[in-house]
Amino acid sequence: MRFSPEEIRRLKEWDKTLIWHPFTQMKEYEKEDAPIIVVGEGCYLIDIEGRRYLDGVSSLWVTVHGHRVPALDQAIREQLERIAHSTLLGIGNVPSILLAAKLLEIVPKGLSHVFYSDNGSTGVEIALKISFQYWQNKGVKEKKHFLSFYNAYHGDTLGAVGVGGIELFHHIYGPLVVPAIKVPSAYCYRCPYGHEDSGSCSRDCFRAVEEVVKENHRELAAVIIEPAIQAAAGMIPWPPGFLRHLREICNRYSLLLIADEVATGFGRTGKMFACEHEGVVPDLMVLAKGITGGYLPLAATLVTEEIYQAFYADYAENKTFYHGHTYTGNPLACAVALANLRLFEENRVLERLAPKIELLASLLAEIREEEHVGDVRQVGFMVGIELVKDKKTKEPYPWAQRMGHRVILKAREKGVIIRPLGNVVVLMPPLAITEEELVRLCRVVKESIREVTSRCE
Repeated sequence: MRFSPEEIRRLKEWDKTLIWHPFTQMKEYEKEDAPIIVVGEGCYLIDIEGRRYLDGVSSLWVTVHGHRVPALDQAIREQLERIAHSTLLGIGNVPSILLAAKLLEIVPKGLSHVFYSDNGSTGVEIALKISFQYWQNKGVKEKKHFLSFYNAYHGDTLGAVGVGGIELFHHIYGPLVVPAIKVPSAYCYRCPYGHEDSGSCSRDCFRAVEEVVKENHRELAAVIIEPAIQAAAGMIPWPPGFLRHLREICNRYSLLLIADEVATGFGRTGKMFACEHEGVVPDLMVLAKGITGGYLPLAATLVTEEIYQAFYADYAENKTFYHGHTYTGNPLACAVALANLRLFEENRVLERLAPKIELLASLLAEIREEEHVGDVRQVGFMVGIELVKDKKTKEPYPWAQRMGHRVILKAREKGVIIRPLGNVVVLMPPLAITEEELVRLCRVVKESIREVTSRCE
């Protein structure tokens, strides 16, 4: 698809004047020559001027098998020949039923029912509301609050903001939300308990969460956590055993465990779901992002039989879960999600991912040696590279200096699209990326970090 110079000029103008981009200060965006994407091809994005970019963040953590995948394209075409949408309020549709059966086949055993929505935030809202009403339906009226972690991100709807813990994103909405009880996360590079390195760790984070639960368990309905790694916090991994420890605490003190696998699900950590790393079965699990392979909006909140039965009653008992969305269980989205899961099996995606994860780790080891790289964090294909002004003291760059953003702009000049989280450069490529493309991705990131930081010394 070709555009004339006048069409390009007009599109760029409208992009800056008509669209309000998410998580973007538009006054700054207007000064940039941001690409406008028109075509996807494998792991590449192509803009209106014909420039090609390696998609280093899976188009915001959703693309799995790449762009324009024939099997996924065909699944949508075939479903379009039947029906594009039909409500789930009071009736069913075939793709949503088949997808529910497939999801329950592959998630941790013990989850038994699926409630659909259309994005991660709404999936989390559903999990929070179900957890709250579960205890109300059981007559335990005092369990009304949630436990979450500092640095947590669970979405941008108000309930999700209430359990969020990223001050930059969430503090302005304080008067609008019901805040969760918070406990420090395990940010090992900048340990909240003052430990300088892993060798001096005394597992204070393990004790802290247990102490908070013990003190507040009578009023806690559930705890919510991103298993294995806090993604939007800057790719901060949890210490080994933390999720299992949390599961045991929830069992001991009678509160529900919500696993927010919106970012971590569908192979991103090297397992299909991050909970599998520690053999944990949550009471509720939220899935989105990679569920359709990056094609259409869809989310699913899965629950155990115990939770489902707390709502299963005669209508007069008023235990119904009064929640729903117009596009809940959309047939197009569910059809492509089914095709996405078939490709996982047919292409042996997880099996073939393991050597690429090892290669990525070796490439990141080289980046770690850069003078202004303080920490490199990796869980599977989820990577955070933290930039620092002083490597020895861990002194961060001033926030206003926007070092992460400057690095991603430099990478964009070199044909790679990535995203920053403050001073953390984030990588999360499609699982289908080749080894050669991985090498190129890391080479460009390394060069971009070196060039940008050397000019700021």
